[in-house]
Amino acid sequence: MLTLPALPVIVITGPTAVGKTELALSVAAALPTGAEIVSADSMQVYRGLDIGTAKPTPAERAAFPHHLIDIVDPVEPFNVADWVALARPLLEDIRGRGRVPIVSGGTPLYLEALLGRFALAAGAGPDPETRARLGRLADRYGLAHLWGQLAAVDPVAAARIHPADRKRTVRGLEVYLGTGRPLSQLERRAGLEKPRVPEPVLFFGLWRPREELAGRIEARVRTMLDAGLVEEVRGLLAGGLPADLPAMQGVGYKEVADYLGGRLNLEEAASLIARNTRRLAKRQMTWLRADPRIRWLRGGINIPASVELITTSAGGKT
Repeated sequence: MLTLPALPVIVITGPTAVGKTELALSVAAALPTGAEIVSADSMQVYRGLDIGTAKPTPAERAAFPHHLIDIVDPVEPFNVADWVALARPLLEDIRGRGRVPIVSGGTPLYLEALLGRFALAAGAGPDPETRARLGRLADRYGLAHLWGQLAAVDPVAAARIHPADRKRTVRGLEVYLGTGRPLSQLERRAGLEKPRVPEPVLFFGLWRPREELAGRIEARVRTMLDAGLVEEVRGLLAGGLPADLPAMQGVGYKEVADYLGGRLNLEEAASLIARNTRRLAKRQMTWLRADPRIRWLRGGINIPASVELITTSAGGKT
Protein backbone atom coordinates (compact mmCIF):
# COMPACT_ATOMS: atom_id res chain seq x y z
CA MET A 1 0.00 0.00 0.00
CA LEU A 2 1.38 3.39 -1.01
CA THR A 3 1.97 5.74 1.93
CA LEU A 4 1.81 9.43 1.08
CA PRO A 5 4.53 11.63 2.59
CA ALA A 6 3.46 13.71 5.58
CA LEU A 7 2.67 17.34 4.96
CA PRO A 8 5.39 19.60 6.32
CA VAL A 9 5.22 22.39 8.83
CA ILE A 10 6.89 25.46 7.31
CA VAL A 11 8.49 27.90 9.75
CA ILE A 12 9.21 31.46 8.55
CA THR A 13 11.04 33.51 11.13
CA GLY A 14 13.38 36.46 11.42
CA PRO A 15 13.64 39.82 13.17
CA THR A 16 10.83 42.31 13.40
CA ALA A 17 10.12 44.36 10.24
CA VAL A 18 12.11 42.02 7.99
CA GLY A 19 9.13 41.00 5.82
CA LYS A 20 7.87 37.72 7.29
CA THR A 21 4.18 38.43 6.67
CA GLU A 22 4.70 39.18 2.98
CA LEU A 23 6.71 36.01 2.46
CA ALA A 24 4.29 33.81 4.41
CA LEU A 25 1.36 35.06 2.34
CA SER A 26 3.26 34.53 -0.90
CA VAL A 27 4.18 30.97 0.10
CA ALA A 28 0.61 30.23 1.14
CA ALA A 29 -0.63 31.39 -2.28
CA ALA A 30 1.88 29.15 -4.07
CA LEU A 31 1.19 25.88 -2.23
CA PRO A 32 -1.16 23.65 -4.25
CA THR A 33 -2.48 21.92 -1.13
CA GLY A 34 -3.57 25.17 0.47
CA ALA A 35 -2.10 26.64 3.62
CA GLU A 36 -3.03 28.25 6.91
CA ILE A 37 -0.86 30.69 8.83
CA VAL A 38 -0.11 30.28 12.53
CA SER A 39 1.25 33.39 14.24
CA ALA A 40 4.25 32.89 16.54
CA ASP A 41 4.21 36.43 17.90
CA SER A 42 3.88 37.00 21.63
CA MET A 43 2.18 40.38 21.21
CA GLN A 44 -0.28 39.57 18.43
CA VAL A 45 -2.16 37.24 20.79
CA TYR A 46 -3.72 40.27 22.52
CA ARG A 47 -7.05 41.70 21.42
CA GLY A 48 -7.04 45.45 20.90
CA LEU A 49 -3.28 45.73 20.42
CA ASP A 50 -3.36 46.02 16.65
CA ILE A 51 -1.28 48.85 15.22
CA GLY A 52 1.71 48.54 17.53
CA THR A 53 1.97 44.77 17.00
CA ALA A 54 1.85 45.04 13.19
CA LYS A 55 -0.88 42.45 12.88
CA PRO A 56 -1.74 41.29 9.37
CA THR A 57 -4.35 43.53 7.81
CA PRO A 58 -7.98 42.40 7.54
CA ALA A 59 -7.44 41.83 3.81
CA GLU A 60 -4.38 39.66 4.47
CA ARG A 61 -6.23 37.67 7.13
CA ALA A 62 -9.16 37.19 4.76
CA ALA A 63 -6.92 35.77 2.03
CA PHE A 64 -5.83 32.78 4.14
CA PRO A 65 -6.90 31.49 7.55
CA HIS A 66 -4.79 32.98 10.34
CA HIS A 67 -4.55 31.49 13.83
CA LEU A 68 -3.41 32.53 17.32
CA ILE A 69 -4.07 36.22 16.73
CA ASP A 70 -6.53 38.06 19.02
CA ILE A 71 -7.01 35.11 21.35
CA VAL A 72 -6.77 36.75 24.80
CA ASP A 73 -7.58 40.10 26.39
CA PRO A 74 -4.56 42.10 27.57
CA VAL A 75 -5.56 41.67 31.22
CA GLU A 76 -5.54 37.87 30.96
CA PRO A 77 -2.42 35.96 32.05
CA PHE A 78 -0.86 34.28 29.03
CA ASN A 79 2.53 32.65 28.62
CA VAL A 80 4.51 30.44 26.28
CA ALA A 81 3.04 27.25 27.77
CA ASP A 82 -0.47 28.51 27.05
CA TRP A 83 0.52 29.29 23.47
CA VAL A 84 2.12 25.88 22.90
CA ALA A 85 -0.96 24.14 24.32
CA LEU A 86 -2.97 25.83 21.57
CA ALA A 87 -0.40 25.60 18.78
CA ARG A 88 0.43 21.88 18.85
CA PRO A 89 -3.09 20.51 18.32
CA LEU A 90 -3.72 23.30 15.82
CA LEU A 91 -0.82 22.14 13.63
CA GLU A 92 -2.13 18.58 13.76
CA ASP A 93 -5.61 19.76 12.82
CA ILE A 94 -4.37 21.79 9.83
CA ARG A 95 -2.31 18.87 8.55
CA GLY A 96 -5.22 16.51 9.14
CA ARG A 97 -7.34 18.62 6.81
CA GLY A 98 -4.73 18.28 4.07
CA ARG A 99 -3.32 21.79 4.33
CA VAL A 100 0.16 23.04 5.14
CA PRO A 101 0.67 25.01 8.38
CA ILE A 102 2.97 28.02 8.01
CA VAL A 103 4.28 29.13 11.40
CA SER A 104 5.24 32.77 10.97
CA GLY A 105 6.71 34.97 13.67
CA GLY A 106 9.76 36.30 15.42
CA THR A 107 9.26 35.26 19.04
CA PRO A 108 12.14 32.78 19.48
CA LEU A 109 10.90 31.43 22.82
CA TYR A 110 7.59 30.41 21.24
CA LEU A 111 9.35 28.58 18.41
CA GLU A 112 11.75 26.96 20.86
CA ALA A 113 8.95 25.67 23.08
CA LEU A 114 6.87 24.43 20.16
CA LEU A 115 9.52 22.87 17.97
CA GLY A 116 12.31 22.01 20.38
CA ARG A 117 16.01 22.61 20.02
CA PHE A 118 17.95 22.16 23.20
CA ALA A 119 17.51 19.66 25.99
CA LEU A 120 17.31 20.89 29.55
CA ALA A 121 20.51 22.38 30.85
CA ALA A 122 22.54 20.06 33.01
CA GLY A 123 23.99 21.17 36.33
CA ALA A 124 21.75 24.22 36.59
CA GLY A 125 19.56 23.41 39.56
CA PRO A 126 17.76 26.07 41.60
CA ASP A 127 19.70 28.16 44.10
CA PRO A 128 17.16 29.89 46.38
CA GLU A 129 19.77 32.01 48.15
CA THR A 130 21.19 33.43 44.92
CA ARG A 131 17.69 33.89 43.52
CA ALA A 132 16.64 35.88 46.58
CA ARG A 133 19.76 38.05 46.38
CA LEU A 134 19.10 38.80 42.71
CA GLY A 135 15.52 39.66 43.56
CA ARG A 136 16.72 42.22 46.08
CA LEU A 137 19.06 43.71 43.49
CA ALA A 138 16.18 44.00 41.03
CA ASP A 139 14.12 45.80 43.67
CA ARG A 140 16.95 48.19 44.45
CA TYR A 141 18.40 48.95 41.02
CA GLY A 142 15.57 48.00 38.67
CA LEU A 143 15.02 44.99 36.43
CA ALA A 144 16.62 46.76 33.46
CA HIS A 145 19.91 46.78 35.35
CA LEU A 146 19.70 43.03 35.97
CA TRP A 147 18.74 42.31 32.36
CA GLY A 148 21.75 44.32 31.22
CA GLN A 149 23.98 42.16 33.42
CA LEU A 150 22.47 39.05 31.84
CA ALA A 151 23.01 40.43 28.33
CA ALA A 152 26.67 41.02 29.18
CA VAL A 153 27.35 37.44 30.33
CA ASP A 154 24.84 35.51 28.20
CA PRO A 155 23.63 37.48 25.16
CA VAL A 156 22.02 34.40 23.62
CA ALA A 157 19.79 33.81 26.64
CA ALA A 158 19.05 37.54 26.93
CA ALA A 159 17.93 37.57 23.30
CA ARG A 160 15.00 35.33 24.09
CA ILE A 161 14.08 37.01 27.39
CA HIS A 162 12.01 40.18 27.42
CA PRO A 163 13.67 42.91 29.52
CA ALA A 164 10.48 43.07 31.60
CA ASP A 165 10.50 39.32 32.34
CA ARG A 166 11.78 39.27 35.93
CA LYS A 167 11.53 35.52 36.46
CA ARG A 168 13.60 34.47 33.45
CA THR A 169 16.12 37.30 33.86
CA VAL A 170 16.79 36.25 37.44
CA ARG A 171 16.95 32.59 36.39
CA GLY A 172 19.55 33.31 33.71
CA LEU A 173 21.80 35.13 36.17
CA GLU A 174 21.18 32.52 38.86
CA VAL A 175 22.51 29.81 36.55
CA TYR A 176 25.54 31.86 35.54
CA LEU A 177 26.45 32.73 39.13
CA GLY A 178 25.91 29.17 40.29
CA THR A 179 27.79 27.35 37.52
CA GLY A 180 30.15 29.95 36.09
CA ARG A 181 28.73 29.22 32.66
CA PRO A 182 25.97 30.87 30.61
CA LEU A 183 22.63 29.10 30.60
CA SER A 184 22.64 29.02 26.80
CA GLN A 185 26.01 27.21 26.83
CA LEU A 186 24.72 24.58 29.25
CA GLU A 187 21.68 24.07 27.04
CA ARG A 188 23.89 23.49 24.01
CA ARG A 189 26.06 21.01 25.91
CA ALA A 190 22.94 19.09 26.86
CA GLY A 191 22.50 18.21 23.22
CA LEU A 192 19.97 18.78 20.49
CA GLU A 193 16.38 17.73 20.93
CA LYS A 194 14.10 16.46 18.21
CA PRO A 195 11.21 18.75 17.30
CA ARG A 196 8.15 18.23 19.46
CA VAL A 197 5.96 18.43 16.36
CA PRO A 198 6.03 15.44 13.96
CA GLU A 199 8.43 15.93 11.10
CA PRO A 200 8.97 17.19 8.48
CA VAL A 201 9.48 20.68 9.86
CA LEU A 202 11.19 23.10 7.48
CA PHE A 203 12.89 26.19 8.94
CA PHE A 204 13.48 29.37 6.95
CA GLY A 205 14.74 32.69 8.24
CA LEU A 206 14.65 36.11 6.62
CA TRP A 207 17.49 38.57 7.07
CA ARG A 208 18.40 42.01 5.76
CA PRO A 209 21.56 44.12 6.14
CA ARG A 210 21.55 46.09 9.38
CA GLU A 211 21.16 49.52 7.81
CA GLU A 212 18.38 48.35 5.53
CA LEU A 213 16.49 46.80 8.42
CA ALA A 214 16.99 49.95 10.51
CA GLY A 215 15.48 52.00 7.69
CA ARG A 216 12.47 49.69 7.53
CA ILE A 217 12.04 50.00 11.29
CA GLU A 218 12.10 53.81 11.10
CA ALA A 219 9.51 53.72 8.31
CA ARG A 220 7.32 51.29 10.25
CA VAL A 221 7.33 53.52 13.33
CA ARG A 222 6.17 56.49 11.23
CA THR A 223 3.51 54.35 9.56
CA MET A 224 2.21 53.15 12.92
CA LEU A 225 2.02 56.69 14.28
CA ASP A 226 0.26 57.89 11.13
CA ALA A 227 -2.15 54.95 11.40
CA GLY A 228 -3.22 55.97 14.89
CA LEU A 229 -0.93 54.25 17.40
CA VAL A 230 -1.31 57.13 19.86
CA GLU A 231 -5.09 56.91 19.65
CA GLU A 232 -4.93 53.14 20.09
CA VAL A 233 -2.88 53.42 23.28
CA ARG A 234 -5.02 56.28 24.57
CA GLY A 235 -8.13 54.14 24.09
CA LEU A 236 -6.56 51.16 25.87
CA LEU A 237 -5.57 53.28 28.86
CA ALA A 238 -8.96 55.02 28.94
CA GLY A 239 -10.58 51.59 28.91
CA GLY A 240 -8.89 50.80 32.21
CA LEU A 241 -5.80 48.88 31.16
CA PRO A 242 -2.95 49.56 33.61
CA ALA A 243 0.16 50.86 31.88
CA ASP A 244 2.32 48.32 33.74
CA LEU A 245 0.53 45.26 32.34
CA PRO A 246 2.96 42.93 30.50
CA ALA A 247 0.93 43.47 27.33
CA MET A 248 1.38 47.23 27.65
CA GLN A 249 5.14 46.93 28.15
CA GLY A 250 5.67 45.89 24.55
CA VAL A 251 7.74 48.13 22.28
CA GLY A 252 5.56 50.95 21.02
CA TYR A 253 2.98 50.75 23.78
CA LYS A 254 5.26 51.64 26.68
CA GLU A 255 6.79 54.61 24.87
CA VAL A 256 3.43 56.01 23.74
CA ALA A 257 2.05 55.56 27.27
CA ASP A 258 5.01 57.61 28.52
CA TYR A 259 4.16 60.28 25.94
CA LEU A 260 0.52 60.35 27.01
CA GLY A 261 1.66 60.58 30.63
CA GLY A 262 3.73 63.65 29.85
CA ARG A 263 7.08 61.96 30.38
CA LEU A 264 8.14 62.25 26.72
CA ASN A 265 7.24 64.41 23.77
CA LEU A 266 6.04 62.68 20.62
CA GLU A 267 9.35 62.90 18.76
CA GLU A 268 11.18 61.45 21.76
CA ALA A 269 8.65 58.63 21.93
CA ALA A 270 9.05 57.89 18.21
CA SER A 271 12.83 57.87 18.53
CA LEU A 272 12.67 55.49 21.50
CA ILE A 273 10.27 53.15 19.69
CA ALA A 274 12.69 52.94 16.76
CA ARG A 275 15.70 52.43 19.04
CA ASN A 276 13.99 49.76 21.14
CA THR A 277 12.71 48.00 18.02
CA ARG A 278 16.25 47.88 16.64
CA ARG A 279 17.42 46.39 19.93
CA LEU A 280 14.61 43.85 19.80
CA ALA A 281 15.61 42.88 16.26
CA LYS A 282 19.21 42.44 17.38
CA ARG A 283 18.15 40.16 20.24
CA GLN A 284 15.97 38.13 17.91
CA MET A 285 18.81 37.63 15.45
CA THR A 286 21.27 36.72 18.21
CA TRP A 287 18.97 33.93 19.27
CA LEU A 288 17.91 32.76 15.82
CA ARG A 289 21.44 32.66 14.39
CA ALA A 290 22.28 30.02 16.98
CA ASP A 291 19.71 27.64 15.45
CA PRO A 292 21.46 25.41 12.88
CA ARG A 293 18.17 24.24 11.39
CA ILE A 294 17.31 27.61 9.84
CA ARG A 295 17.99 28.15 6.15
CA TRP A 296 18.54 31.88 5.72
CA LEU A 297 17.03 33.85 2.84
CA ARG A 298 17.78 37.46 1.91
CA GLY A 299 14.68 39.55 2.46
CA GLY A 300 13.52 42.06 -0.12
CA ILE A 301 15.41 40.53 -3.06
CA ASN A 302 13.76 38.18 -5.54
CA ILE A 303 10.86 37.07 -3.40
CA PRO A 304 9.58 34.70 -6.15
CA ALA A 305 12.86 32.75 -5.90
CA SER A 306 12.46 32.43 -2.12
CA VAL A 307 8.87 31.30 -2.57
CA GLU A 308 9.92 28.71 -5.13
CA LEU A 309 12.69 27.41 -2.86
CA ILE A 310 10.31 27.03 0.08
CA THR A 311 7.49 25.42 -1.89
CA THR A 312 9.88 23.05 -3.64
CA SER A 313 11.36 22.04 -0.28
CA ALA A 314 7.82 21.43 0.94
CA GLY A 315 7.07 19.16 -1.99
CA GLY A 316 4.87 21.63 -3.85
CA LYS A 317 5.35 23.41 -7.15
CA THR A 318 4.69 27.00 -8.13
